Amino acid sequence: MVVKTTTDLLISLESVKKSYQQPNGQEITILENINFDLRTGEIVALLGPSGSGKSTLMRMIAGLIPPTLGKILYHNRPLVGLNPGVAIVFQSFALYPWLTVLENVELGLKAKGELPDRRREKALRMIDVIGLDGFENAYPKELSGGMRQRVGFARALAVEPELLCMDEPFSALDVLTAENLRFELLDLWLERRIPTQTILIVTHGIEEAVILADRIIVLGRNPGRVRADLPVKLPHYRDRKSPSFQSLVDRVYKIITHPDLMPEAVEPEPTVSKISSTPPQKYQSLPAVRIGSIAGFLELLEDQNSKDLYRIAQELLLEVDDILPIVEAAKLMDMVQIAEGDISLTSVGQQFIAGGIDERKQIMRSQMLDRIRLVQQITNFLQAKRNHRIPEELVLDILEKYFSTQEAQQQLKTAIDWGRYAELYIYNEPAGEIFLESEITSQE
Repeated sequence: MVVKTTTDLLISLESVKKSYQQPNGQEITILENINFDLRTGEIVALLGPSGSGKSTLMRMIAGLIPPTLGKILYHNRPLVGLNPGVAIVFQSFALYPWLTVLENVELGLKAKGELPDRRREKALRMIDVIGLDGFENAYPKELSGGMRQRVGFARALAVEPELLCMDEPFSALDVLTAENLRFELLDLWLERRIPTQTILIVTHGIEEAVILADRIIVLGRNPGRVRADLPVKLPHYRDRKSPSFQSLVDRVYKIITHPDLMPEAVEPEPTVSKISSTPPQKYQSLPAVRIGSIAGFLELLEDQNSKDLYRIAQELLLEVDDILPIVEAAKLMDMVQIAEGDISLTSVGQQFIAGGIDERKQIMRSQMLDRIRLVQQITNFLQAKRNHRIPEELVLDILEKYFSTQEAQQQLKTAIDWGRYAELYIYNEPAGEIFLESEITSQE
């Protein structure tokens, strides 16, 4: 158990939950039982698959949205309203196009009530620190993507926040610009040239987390929970090719791809790590992946020399959020298996690769009817109806008991795509109807 101290503890989250009430009265839980601390002098990376609630959690820490249950403490006092010690850098540049660089950077200071002369002085100093000297009077349209994001950093840092929150700040940039800006920020942090005491970065890049962070907090999903709180003991600057770096990257990848791992299988230091296994899901969640993506991935997997999932992702230039849904879908249909971070085709996956179009459809059909609950339910509903037709609202009503309205629609869209491929049923979009494949033949 980690001992909290009053000297370095900045923010503490205690049994935090966030849920939303649906119009039908059902509660959708986004985050549940979140417990961790943010201390001064550290960079913390918040990592997890899409839908794990990373951005929602950051916004709660910033005081933009309140928790449904639990407490967020700022300097050991309950946080009420906006957190005065937090500034955020967003994924989008979020600049006012009619304001100059200087005016955009001054915005936060103006909101805090700083006098014009003092406001200008602080803004100019941070513009210089962040590398925008000479562009004070430029407008956003005159700047490159990297320079616009620098303005976002300067604006956030000008208010001298204790905690700098960054929500995937490099994801909208090209690879080289992102790499350059990432290391420039790290330089400023290590050289203590920026006023912030702690950095929290939301990211979907495992390498980015290992390069920057002193701690990596891994979230699971459905609902979002803390699965691991891992210390990163590698000294800066970190060598991507070193065995210790690669070992940590592999460990994080293993945690994300194995939601049911026991604590001892992930982190050998239980006094530091906080890990909880993901509870059983109320309803099987389908990743938003097309069958073509699954088939293409299986084909590539057969041709790969390496079976290490992280190495394969690197070779394919895929981030965690790109490859994990495909892997999850393939696992749901028992096409692949993962052991110790290595992925391989199962016997079913090998049969799928070896088969022709008709054989592949038959394999998918069999796997879906055996393993995919939503596809099973839709098929059973259709077979039970005399005319073998059902409105999509019937399925959505069931899904909205477990998912938000938007997610329920995505779940249905995925199930329709999968069922169509397997020739289990047809979808008439204008009519909003699903019907059995055999209905076409009978009508003809």
